[in-house]
Amino acid sequence: MKATIVASIMGVLGFSEDGKVAASRLFPKDASKAASKLVDIEAGKVTDDVSAVVQELKEKGYAVLIFENSVLGQSVKSRLGIEIEVAAPSEMGENLRKKMGEYAVTLGFVGDASELAQWVHNVSMEVSQLKVRKATEKRDLMIVQAVQALDDMDKTLNLLSERMREWYGLHFPELDRNVERHDVYAQLVSNLGEKEEFTQENLEKLDVSKNKASQLAKVAKSSMGGTLRDSDVKQIQDLCRYILGLFEERGNLERYIGELMDEVAPSTSVLAGATLGARLIAIAGGLMNLAKMPSSTIQVLGAEKALFRALTTGARPPKHGIIFQHTCIHGSNRWLRGKIARVFAGRLAIAARTDAFSGSFIGEKLKADLEKRIGELQKKYPEPKPRPPERRPMQFRGKSGPSPRRKEYGRRG
Repeated sequence: MKATIVASIMGVLGFSEDGKVAASRLFPKDASKAASKLVDIEAGKVTDDVSAVVQELKEKGYAVLIFENSVLGQSVKSRLGIEIEVAAPSEMGENLRKKMGEYAVTLGFVGDASELAQWVHNVSMEVSQLKVRKATEKRDLMIVQAVQALDDMDKTLNLLSERMREWYGLHFPELDRNVERHDVYAQLVSNLGEKEEFTQENLEKLDVSKNKASQLAKVAKSSMGGTLRDSDVKQIQDLCRYILGLFEERGNLERYIGELMDEVAPSTSVLAGATLGARLIAIAGGLMNLAKMPSSTIQVLGAEKALFRALTTGARPPKHGIIFQHTCIHGSNRWLRGKIARVFAGRLAIAARTDAFSGSFIGEKLKADLEKRIGELQKKYPEPKPRPPERRPMQFRGKSGPSPRRKEYGRRG
């Protein structure tokens, strides 16, 4: 015999083949508890209510159970060892949803069918709130927000650093050409202040190399910059300290992203690096979305404008997107970058799917496989292939006028 199990707003019901309720477990009259049970059942979890209904049906001689939820059906099959079928939607489920009020009164869930409408409203609101809460608690969404915060912080740091250099450049313009890193520039200005303090002794105290300290000290003596008041120098130094604080916060944020990636996507983190892996997840909109993408899409993530331009104008399509930031691509020979990007994207797709669906760790294995494949490509293509000569458009000779092919098109069209 077969029975159909349906999860409804009032509980889990088991129907016989003639449409009668053969087993039931009603939810408590607490909307939040009922909503929690419904969400778990929808996710495919075998709750106590589902187990009780299945056991009761088995005791009554039902050998095959029909489920509307395929995930729940497979969970019941693997956990309770019973044959199942999937029918979505089932005939019994449709009948229950049409006559929900009658079934609720018959089973004693409500005294009157009119009471069911308020119960449905309360449980529906709780279910919606619970799903929103669970969605916002996903750890990969924390990665998305953290990466976006890191990008915003980089923009702010670049803007303020340029302002710092222009401002202090009125006093010591030569320092801008001799110090490239913004954080080093800010540290020197915040500690030394006026250019007269840029002596070799003071610079070496700040862990500047001997040669660099000698060069900066010599430049400071012959600087063409103007003189600043003490209040001007103090204000610039305050800005430098603020920038150094932002650099420190940026480092903390990078460490936080690394910890999140080790928790959420360890294989992707080992293969691509924490920051690049997090950026891929952010562009895709979540780890699950990244895992569902083919490797060809992962390969050009971040190069959507170039890809669209290629599709619309016929230009050459991009060989890589944001994954170009990885050293295995931008550090390789130009003629190998497209091939390495394709291999790298394939391994990334495997890593993302493993992190999203399996939970096992294969990052080191994928990384070793990637390095081996890159070595093979480098041996196989030590030199760039010569480009084939461009084909010229075919020219028709003879009498002027349209070619026979064009006449044929004219007759067809």
